[in-house]
Amino acid sequence: MTGPTIGCIADDYTGGTDVAAALRRQGLRTVLLFGPPDGAAPLDDCEAVVVALKTRALDADIAVKSSLAARHWLVSVAGVSTIYFKYCSTFDSTAAGNIGPVTDALLDAAGATSTVVCPSTPEHGRTVYQGHLFVADQLLSESSMRHHPLTPMTDSYLPRLMAAQTAHPVKLVNWQQIRNGPEAIENELHDAAVSGVRHVVLDALDDDDLSAIASAVDGMAVVTGAAGLAGALGRVIRGDDRDHRASEVVLAPPGPVVILAGSCSKVTLGQVAYARQKFASLRLDPRDVAKPADLIDPALAWLLDHLGDEPVMVYSSAPTEDRGPADARIAEQLESTMGTLAKSAVDAGVRRVVVAGGETSGAVVDALGVKSVVVDAEADRGVPWCSTPHHHISLLLKSGNFGQPDLLVRAATSETLS
Repeated sequence: MTGPTIGCIADDYTGGTDVAAALRRQGLRTVLLFGPPDGAAPLDDCEAVVVALKTRALDADIAVKSSLAARHWLVSVAGVSTIYFKYCSTFDSTAAGNIGPVTDALLDAAGATSTVVCPSTPEHGRTVYQGHLFVADQLLSESSMRHHPLTPMTDSYLPRLMAAQTAHPVKLVNWQQIRNGPEAIENELHDAAVSGVRHVVLDALDDDDLSAIASAVDGMAVVTGAAGLAGALGRVIRGDDRDHRASEVVLAPPGPVVILAGSCSKVTLGQVAYARQKFASLRLDPRDVAKPADLIDPALAWLLDHLGDEPVMVYSSAPTEDRGPADARIAEQLESTMGTLAKSAVDAGVRRVVVAGGETSGAVVDALGVKSVVVDAEADRGVPWCSTPHHHISLLLKSGNFGQPDLLVRAATSETLS
């Protein structure tokens, strides 16, 4: 290949690392960029480009503007032929979007009439059956995502969720139709487009379903979904030339290690609880101070006092009953505090930073001024290490619901980045 074939736009930073890992796993050389790209982004010898934005919880108009700017760069500078809009496998968004508005804008910009909606990622327990999104054996609306502080999901039926975010028709292609194979799926998509349906929700229960869907959508100008379909599409793009390059063993950088956890997902809460048994830790609780801005000074003093040979953790993760009512201003202050702590830790010599949570990861990456990374081996499925050659930092940016219970501990103590 002479240049990237697929360009992904992710709606948060950990979503960007997740989809970049899925593409890299298929043997595609992948560049991951944080924030709006510019002409200086490194694209040498690259087959896939991922632009990670922070648009999931923004106003729809701002999310659309940012996503269109990323698309313009991917098409005009990177030269990609397919745009993949990557959202979370739990389809979480605000009541007004932003999945629908961004998808419509990308379709309009491409002059395309329709696309697919496919958040299934079976390896992480996200499946869609008869249009209903499941998290393991629970409906999305009955999972911990129901209580997400920024994007609570109280409905599981994807056609209804999508219809609330777009003025265009939405159709479901169910599992029985998917099992008829790629040609049958293509026919369903063609018929939907001819009849004026713009958004086609697809059932998918396993990787075979995703492979069939990927074959059917290969060549579409705009495809939307989670990392599951992106990985399957990567297999199609790579084709017979797919070689699964053996990952070179990368040694972890020496020096202090810091863990910063902001996600309140059930998975992260378990990981934080396990790490608290191993490392010195400090919880950021806005209820302990007169105003959230007062958190930073004592937290910074604690962090600098405890940095040393053993990893340390600062976290704001807490269950619903122990964090008070949702408040966007408090959430923003917590993210800002985490970013400041990350910058101070790196200035103090930290070279390995482990982060849990999409918004927290965005704050940390922005505070460190990181614009692009090389995607390395995965510590857990969908959770890759990212090297920053110009900053000499190794980052692990973990989506809230990803990883084994001991992930934070392994990431902080392993001698290799794998």
